[in-house]
Amino acid sequence: MECIIPFITAMLVEEIQSGCEFMTIVYYGLVLICMAGMSLLFGILSGLSCATASCGFAKNLRHDMFEKIQGFSFENIDKFLTSSLVTRMTTDVMYVQMSFMMIIRIAIRAPLMFIFSIVMAAVMGGIAAAVYAVVVPILLVGLIIIIKKALPIYRRVFKKYDTLNNSVQENVKGMRVVKSFVREDFEKQKFNNAALDINKDFTRAERLLALNGPVMQFCLYAVMVLVLTVGSYLIITSKGADMNVGQISAMVVYGFMILSSLMMLSMIFAMITMSAESAKRIVEVLKEESAIVAPENAVTEITDGSIDFDGVRFKYSKQADRFALDDIDLHIKSGETIGIVGGTGSSKTTLIQLICRLYDVTEGTVKVGGRDVREYDLEALRNNVAVVLQKNILFSGTIKENLRWGNPDATDEQMRQACVMAAADEFIQTFPDGYDTFIEQGGANVSGGQKQRLCIARALLKNPKILILDDSTSAVDTRTDKLIRDGLKKYAPDTTKIIIAQRTGSVEDADRIIVMDGGRINAVGTNDELIKSNAIYREIYTSQNKAGTDEI
Repeated sequence: MECIIPFITAMLVEEIQSGCEFMTIVYYGLVLICMAGMSLLFGILSGLSCATASCGFAKNLRHDMFEKIQGFSFENIDKFLTSSLVTRMTTDVMYVQMSFMMIIRIAIRAPLMFIFSIVMAAVMGGIAAAVYAVVVPILLVGLIIIIKKALPIYRRVFKKYDTLNNSVQENVKGMRVVKSFVREDFEKQKFNNAALDINKDFTRAERLLALNGPVMQFCLYAVMVLVLTVGSYLIITSKGADMNVGQISAMVVYGFMILSSLMMLSMIFAMITMSAESAKRIVEVLKEESAIVAPENAVTEITDGSIDFDGVRFKYSKQADRFALDDIDLHIKSGETIGIVGGTGSSKTTLIQLICRLYDVTEGTVKVGGRDVREYDLEALRNNVAVVLQKNILFSGTIKENLRWGNPDATDEQMRQACVMAAADEFIQTFPDGYDTFIEQGGANVSGGQKQRLCIARALLKNPKILILDDSTSAVDTRTDKLIRDGLKKYAPDTTKIIIAQRTGSVEDADRIIVMDGGRINAVGTNDELIKSNAIYREIYTSQNKAGTDEI
């Protein structure tokens, strides 16, 4: 419609020049009004459909990325880093959404406008339309040079976004530490440096892209000068035979249309330049395959809670120089209570993460219920191996909602029984709203010990065959620790229990205690046996139980 309007206008000018009647002018006026109205209607419909499509595209993209991330193993998360994944799901998706919106709306309209305008200019102006053949290539070359220089800058800047997000994430999560060490000024400076670095790169890129405007303006006015000069010359020399006033006015309008369509295309190229790196980073997430997948025809039934480590060696990446676990041979019977102690960095947590396939072994095998864990369906395995990790968190919602992460169908009585086992019921009953008490994000409104007990109760609701407590009673007092161990012994006698602890008191009544040192099993035995025979355990025990020194 926009391309035909100048053509109709030129016809109207010719009619007026030839001395037409008033009704002829009214007729052309009504035609132009109808065409303008249709153009407006099409524009509105285009905008509505474009908004629906681009927002829907962004929603689907975020959904697919989030779904993909949920299937990632710890190894995949370590590869991308949490801050980078957040950037990709927010900033990168936003840029791709904007680019998609411009492509489906303008990338179709602008080329068609350009082609129609060229054709109509040739029809109306004849040889005078040749001026566009001179100006358009100059503009295209200028745009290509600008984009080639801007693209590498955008590639750099999105990596720096990850660094900025990482700084924010660390600061917010560690706010208590920042304030206790009075490091606010240091954190501000660190953030400002990262933000300034991004600012410099973005400013450099935007300056390059801003050159589009002056280049376009130059070409626009150059076209006007050339069209008016050539058109006026033809009108004067041919006395209106080769070109008239209506044609030259249409030529000027078509010149504007040609260059405005190129301007729109340059905006698309600029946006695509900005979003190309974002799209690449999004595709990296979507194409990433989880390092841990269930096999075809995976086993879904786990017979018992027995655990076997046979010749296990493990390192976190193929490029690592040393093994985090080395020469691990261990056999745990179903229903046993096993304690694990050792110094910091002795790979206690690494050992238990192999049981539920948070990581896969590098060499050897880990078996649960007599079968290699790699043969099991992941959901079935992890539903039967409950892990209360060292850094477990609670989610915003009521206590009941948090507990039902362990079992969505748990009754109130089942939740209460799990909390009794975890010594959590006593403090829950003191809250005015009891089990309906709202927990703030991350469990900010409960103490560390209360949070740990709720996490243990949540794990118990899974009714697992294997329960792993990874230093998950470190924030509770010795009395409560004893209550939890007694509850587990009484209510879950058939569940295999593995307790990682810093306190020997937390594992002293275990069937066996494993002493870890440097990624290896240093000794296995009961509390009494290890006090007599193992130097590492004896040192830990005596440092925590001064009274026991004289007995030894």
